[in-house]
Amino acid sequence: MELKRKPFQGVFNIIRFNWHFYLAASLVIISGLYLKGYLNEQIQPFIFWFALVTTATLVFSLVVSFYIYDLSKLYQIKWLPKLERKSVLNINAGFDETSKIINSRLYNCDLKVCDFYNPLKHTEISIKRARKAYPPFKNTIQVTTNKLPFTSNFFDYSLAVLSAHEIRDEEERVTFFRELHRVTKSTGRVFVTEHLRDWKNFVAYTVGAFHFHSKWTWLKTFEKSNFKVQREFKITPFITTFILVKNGDAL
Repeated sequence: MELKRKPFQGVFNIIRFNWHFYLAASLVIISGLYLKGYLNEQIQPFIFWFALVTTATLVFSLVVSFYIYDLSKLYQIKWLPKLERKSVLNINAGFDETSKIINSRLYNCDLKVCDFYNPLKHTEISIKRARKAYPPFKNTIQVTTNKLPFTSNFFDYSLAVLSAHEIRDEEERVTFFRELHRVTKSTGRVFVTEHLRDWKNFVAYTVGAFHFHSKWTWLKTFEKSNFKVQREFKITPFITTFILVKNGDAL
């Protein structure tokens, strides 16, 4: 039985975990409109249009987020087959919205959930708020990105859904994927789902898109960690999933 998400859960969480950003933006807009009448008449139209564009940008980003996280099939995880007697690894970065859903699709499988969140490296206040609001999945294992506590060739499937982009350093990211390479079976698959730093996400999130990695960066990471992309597809125009296979066992 597949789990159902609450209505507006995705967009509500975005506002809830990033309320400081929306509050600051609202104060800037309101202050600008209030002070507009005290400024030179030549400047007033610029203040008005700035407030209008900023408001429209914020609203549009929330509409896109509502589409992605509440209306789309992102959290149905249809690309993961209903597995039986398989070993599955799911890795998050401090906020886990997928393990319960994945677990509901498994039958007599061994699901291991790992969290590589490190408060010294991952200092975003939004993650801290999310961790307080959502407790970790049962028996979640705290790990580091450079060493996963599993033997080689252990998992049939390894998943990183909207988490691996939190690894900002390229060398650390390659090391992490080499660990995924090590613990995944030669016949296994690795699923990586992410926003990309592309024009579509720039339109949706403007400067927020810089928090994502480009497709070129991901492909470079996969190549350095000895993976090849078996398949790539879009869940929405803003979300990409890469299905990786091992390109040999030598690193």
